[in-house]
Amino acid sequence: MSLPFVLGACNKSTPPSTSANAPATEVLTAETTPAAKPQVATADKAAEKIQWLTMEQAAERIKTEPRKVFIDVYTDWCGWCKKMDKDTFTDPKVAALINKHFYAVKLDAEGKEPITLNGYTYTFKPEYKSHELAVALLQGQMSYPTTVYLDEQFNMITPVPGYLDAKNFAQVLSYFGENHYKTQSWKEYSE
Repeated sequence: MSLPFVLGACNKSTPPSTSANAPATEVLTAETTPAAKPQVATADKAAEKIQWLTMEQAAERIKTEPRKVFIDVYTDWCGWCKKMDKDTFTDPKVAALINKHFYAVKLDAEGKEPITLNGYTYTFKPEYKSHELAVALLQGQMSYPTTVYLDEQFNMITPVPGYLDAKNFAQVLSYFGENHYKTQSWKEYSE
């Protein structure tokens, strides 16, 4: 499938779905996000860096300083994940938007370490070949990279699958971070 801005995603067979308390929301896809022009690297690219946290750290911080949560669900073998790390997450505008509006979490979808949230411990599930938390967050649709957005109460807003360049990613971050998603559809916002 050839799409203008989502250059690719790494997929694996989809495990059985798990119940995630996710409200039905508009899902952003390559078909609903405008095409972007290539970004030119600048010397100030290292000006601001994303302040990455663990899932547990984000859950703790949200209790005292409510903020949305942005989760980068990736795997070590995913080429598009590495490209997003190298090109998108190093962009100073992207880093500034994430640090201003979100707690940023990296989640290895195949990580073996248990993660405890709200008294429940999520673990790696050999039958899925994935971490149970990744399966829940991606609603069983195991595609990498996928960025997942949670609100200030740790409730699901939506997962957004696929690679995004810095320009398009900044637009998505603004849409969720500045609460435009509450009053406008993605199509209205992006036009």
